[in-house]
Parts: sequence; structure tokens; C-alpha cells
Amino acid sequence: MQTPRAASKAILFDLDGTLVDNFGAIHRSIVHAQEMLGLPPSSYDRVRTAVGGGIELTLVRLVGAELAPAALPHFQKYFPTVMLAELTPLPGAAWLLESLHTRGIRQAVLTNKHGDSARAIIRHLGWDKWVEAVVGDKDTPWKKPLPEFSLHALTKLGVNPEEAMMIGDSPFDLDAGSNAGLRSLAVTTGSHTREQLLAHQPPPEAVYDSLNELGVAAFGFNSPSPAVK
Repeated sequence: MQTPRAASKAILFDLDGTLVDNFGAIHRSIVHAQEMLGLPPSSYDRVRTAVGGGIELTLVRLVGAELAPAALPHFQKYFPTVMLAELTPLPGAAWLLESLHTRGIRQAVLTNKHGDSARAIIRHLGWDKWVEAVVGDKDTPWKKPLPEFSLHALTKLGVNPEEAMMIGDSPFDLDAGSNAGLRSLAVTTGSHTREQLLAHQPPPEAVYDSLNELGVAAFGFNSPSPAVK
């Protein structure tokens, strides 16, 4: 696997499935919306594989285009009540963010999750001391993978696309990077397999099975001790 150039000045991180596991809250909220509409509940695994592209698109996949608009308000009202209770930082996330910050690499989160929810998560975890900007749904007219969305986040960091990279767990993340001229790395910690990520065109420079592996192999950081989260 190709090792990314150390000259990268900034990184855009996806959030769900890349830095945090929030699938439990997403699943509960979708099931709540389905119950409110008298629909059978989707399994956790079905929801996990349907996530990507924003909640509107996820609901279309799960309840259909006709019912998705009616399900959305139920999801939006319920999700904040469980979002933080069912939130788990992925192993190595805090270590990687801190290590990159110490090296002087600027960082932002770029997500199709509602921007206010994403910022609440970053603050709750105490990651706002390393993450300079969080750009999410409803913060701009755009979403991933539109290049304008990625470029907007880069302007907040004051860097050009050739100086940055995208790290995420889905084809939406890879496209968000390539469409804006960023290099991309991928992790299998979300809803897509190594094979799916490598088959995407253009493929990421490398795919890693954990953030710990990514930090060591891609950036040359010393492997964190077992006690480090």
C-alpha cells in the first residue's frame, strides 16, 4: 500500500463509521420513525448497510421514496434524545486526532450528519481541542460527495485541495475527496468492506482495518499502548 506524503497539511474526516460508532442511535431512531408510521422495523444490520449519503437517502432506502418525507420528522425529533447515550468513539480515534494535531496537521470533520448534531458529538467527546471545524448537513447548500462541500471545509482550514486528504469509510467519502481533488484513505470500520472500498473508482490510496493501523502505517506514528483509546 502506498504511504501518504507527510507533506499533507490538513485532513477531512468523515464522522459516522470513521471516528465514531453512532449506529445504535441511528437504528433506534429509524425504528421509532417506522413504528410511528405503522411500518415493520428494520434490523440493525439492515440499517447499518443503508447508512450513507445523509438520513434522507437512508430513509428512502429503508421505507421508500413515498414514505421517507413522513418518516424524517419522526427521526429528527427522536434522534437527539439517544444520540449521545448510544455513542462510542472508535478505537484509536482520539489517539489519531491528537497525534495529527501534535504534528501540526489541521483537521476538520466533513459529514452528511446534521451539522448541529455532529458538533455536539465532537464537543461531547472533547475532540474540539483538535478538530478545528465541523461541517455537516444544513450548514451549506451541499452534501457529500459534491466538491463544493469539501472545498468549503478546506477554506475553513485555509488549505488547498492538493495539500489535504480525505479519510472515510464509504464511497461517498471517497467521492467527496476525489471530486474536490483530494487524495483519500479508507477504513473498514463502518458499513463497507475492504473489497467494496478497493473496487470503488477511483480507489483510495490505501484501506486500513483500524485507525490505529492507519496512524502507524500511513503517518508513521508509534503504535498506541493498549490503554490509549
